[in-house]
Amino acid sequence: MSDKAISGVDGKTQINSSNSLQTENSNNSENNLSSLELLESGSEAAVNIGAVPDFLSAKWDPDDPTDTEVTSPPSPSCIRRIKNDILAIYSEPPPGLCVLPDPNNITKIHALLTGPFDTPYEGGFFYFLIRFPSEYPISPPRVRLMTTGNGTVRFNPNLYKNGKVCLSILGTWAGPSWSPAQTLSTVLISIQSLMNEKPYHNEPGFKHERTSGDCKHYNAIIQHETIRVAVCDMIEGNIKIPDTLRAVMESSFPDYYKYYVQVCESHLHLDGMDMNDPFGDSRPKFDFKSCLKRLNSIKAKLDNNTRESENDDEDEDKLSDTEVDINDS
Repeated sequence: MSDKAISGVDGKTQINSSNSLQTENSNNSENNLSSLELLESGSEAAVNIGAVPDFLSAKWDPDDPTDTEVTSPPSPSCIRRIKNDILAIYSEPPPGLCVLPDPNNITKIHALLTGPFDTPYEGGFFYFLIRFPSEYPISPPRVRLMTTGNGTVRFNPNLYKNGKVCLSILGTWAGPSWSPAQTLSTVLISIQSLMNEKPYHNEPGFKHERTSGDCKHYNAIIQHETIRVAVCDMIEGNIKIPDTLRAVMESSFPDYYKYYVQVCESHLHLDGMDMNDPFGDSRPKFDFKSCLKRLNSIKAKLDNNTRESENDDEDEDKLSDTEVDINDS
C-alpha cells in the first residue's frame, strides 16, 4: 500500500452519524464521576451499579504488549480486508478524515480527524493510532487517541485522557457490538460523531443538565482545550505525528485561523477562572490569551515558511531559465 495520506476534502463538514453511546443510564455518581469511572476505580459506590461489565476488560490499546491478537502475525484474510478498507476510504474519503498506513506495518494506521463544523471541536486536529488484530474483521480494531496533552486532557465523556475510546462497536462500551460488516471508515466516522454540538450529554445519566448552564460551560472548556492542545500543541510539535499528517494540519491551519482567533477573543472574560469541569476532571485555569499568542506565533512561522518556499521555487525557475538560455546559445 502507498504511504500517502488519504483524506476527505472538506474538514468542516458536519458528520451526522448517530452516537450509539448517548443513552440514558443510571444516575449513580460519586463526586460527579461517571458509572464507568466508578467501576474502573473500584469505588464502593460501584456496588450499586451491578456486576462489572465485560467491556471494562476489553483490549483497546494498540500498543498493549499483552494483546496477543495484535502481536500475532495477521492472517492473509486480515491483510486483504485491511487493504480493502483503506482503498474504500481512498475512493470515497469521509469529510474531515485523513488516514495514513504505516509504511512498515500494514496492520497499523495513523488517522487524523478534524473537529466537525459547529461543534466545540471545530478546527481541532485529533490524532488516533489504530491497530488491526490478527483475525480482523472478526475482532474490532484497537484505537487510541494520541492527542491528550500527554495524558492530561479528557476531550469527551467517551474520549479518556489515557487515550481510551469508549465506543460500543470497539467493545469498550455497552451497546451495539462489533460486526465484521463494520470497516475502518465506519469506526472513524463513529468516533467523529462523538464530537458533536453538545458533548456534555454523551455522559450516561446526563441527558439533562445537573446545573443550569453546564452544557455551555463544558463547551467552553472543550473549545479552550481544543485550541490549546488539538491545535497549538499539535502544530508546535509537542505531539509526535507522521510528517505527512503534519503537512495536512499546517495546510489546514490558515483556513481556521480567523475562527480560532474569534473563539479566543470571545472567551477572554473567562481567563484566570477555574474550569470547574462538570464531571470532576482536573483542569487548568482558562487562559485564552495565551492560546491567542501561540496561534499568532504559529501563523507567523507558517507564513514565513510559505514565503521561503515561494522564494525557493522562484530561484529554481530562474536557474531553469538560465540553463535553457545556455543550451540555446
